[in-house]
Amino acid sequence: MDTENGTRWLSDEEQRTWRTHLDVSRLLMHRLERDLQPFGLTNNDYEILVNLSESQDHRLRMSDLATATLQSKSRLSHQITRMENAGLVRRENCESDRRGLFAVLTDQGWETMRKVAPHHVASVREHFIDLLSEEELKALYESLAPVAKHLRSARGKG
Repeated sequence: MDTENGTRWLSDEEQRTWRTHLDVSRLLMHRLERDLQPFGLTNNDYEILVNLSESQDHRLRMSDLATATLQSKSRLSHQITRMENAGLVRRENCESDRRGLFAVLTDQGWETMRKVAPHHVASVREHFIDLLSEEELKALYESLAPVAKHLRSARGKG
């Protein structure tokens, strides 16, 4: 519905879809976080461990890790300090750029990933994947992919 100031208000169907998306996003992330708690990890911890475990030599520049995890450099630095204290990661200087730092997955961090990943995948399956048919998953992917592409391309533009 349009108003005199040009606002395109959400229709009832659009509002229902948007609010369901918000509800699912919050509830799912809350559930996944609860399922990581017995391992002493948060969703942010796990995301960092995943990024490092999937990177070459299990290391990433701190600036790249901040970008990948959508965290400010300051927030990531505090997060990495906590994870260093837990023995999961360490920082290393970048030889090619004296100002740069790497976050590096430790052996303990790798073992933690190997232990936690099967439980996390089971949680993702239980609370998301297995609740949808193959056709629904495909349709959901096809619906969300353009939104993700738009948001990735809009990053840093404002």
